[in-house]
Amino acid sequence: MKAVVVEQYGSTEHMKYVDMDLPSFHSKQVLVRVRRTCVNFADIKARHGNKGKGTLPFIPGLEAMGVVEQVGTEVTSVRVGQRVIAFPYNGSYAQFIVADENLTFAVSDDIDDDVAGACGIVSLLSYKLLAEIARIKVGESVLIHSAAGGVGTTAIQVARALGAANIIGTVGSVHKIEAAKSAGADHVLHNESEDYIEQVKQLTAGRGVDIILDSVGGEVTERSVEYLAPYGRLIVFGNSCGEYGKLNTKDFHASCRSVLGYSFGTTRKERPESLREAAAQIFLLFEQGRLDINIGSRFSLQDAALAHELVESRNSTGKVLLVVE
Repeated sequence: MKAVVVEQYGSTEHMKYVDMDLPSFHSKQVLVRVRRTCVNFADIKARHGNKGKGTLPFIPGLEAMGVVEQVGTEVTSVRVGQRVIAFPYNGSYAQFIVADENLTFAVSDDIDDDVAGACGIVSLLSYKLLAEIARIKVGESVLIHSAAGGVGTTAIQVARALGAANIIGTVGSVHKIEAAKSAGADHVLHNESEDYIEQVKQLTAGRGVDIILDSVGGEVTERSVEYLAPYGRLIVFGNSCGEYGKLNTKDFHASCRSVLGYSFGTTRKERPESLREAAAQIFLLFEQGRLDINIGSRFSLQDAALAHELVESRNSTGKVLLVVE
């Protein structure tokens, strides 16, 4: 099979399109012929060696859509020939992947290949963050940082479907404002403008927002406290800027506000069974036409390095898809 491997940590020049043997699988795993995979920012961090120093070379990628080629003897929830999304055992930038049965989900024919290939992490993560971690209530306000990206454009739609009344997005570049607005945000702010925090306060009548989804970290996390409403929840699920923000517990005690952390990667490893219900709810939203995936760019698998460069440049919007032949 063909696959993309990272031979050394660092730049995209170390990503190679190579021939490899088919992966083996055990009785509770599934072999999937990949049709689509996509680029997540975690793939960029892994390429640089910032997700833990593993064994080189390695296949990057966290999710894929494809067709079940073979199943282990103990697999009962999916069958050969079925379309699935899966979170593989060892990388997704390949023509074939192996995934545990409990991380493989059958996909309705109503969801096309491109959407299925791009939706796995962004849709499940968005639902988990809002419905289960933040425990969103109908009528609450939500602010989503990096609102033009794959998670951001999806979280905007999920927040609306779950009853959010006022959705505010922030973006790092003015050219990304339209992508967040198109996803359904009520207001989109440039978070590098001098008065964006004052704008948030004005948009919430001075009260602040009930829920903040923060994947950026650093100063963005620290300043989020300035516009988090009483009883509000700040959800930290990444640090794309490379740093984590420092918070003071005095800002949370009397105001009854909370800081909550979430990692999709940790959940895949420690509590994969918790994703089953989230997947059912997300697929229902797709079928009802209440959720779509913003696919900003498509590349062939052999051009994965170019896709990485686009995402790393911070100029991409929506999901960056890799098409596997």
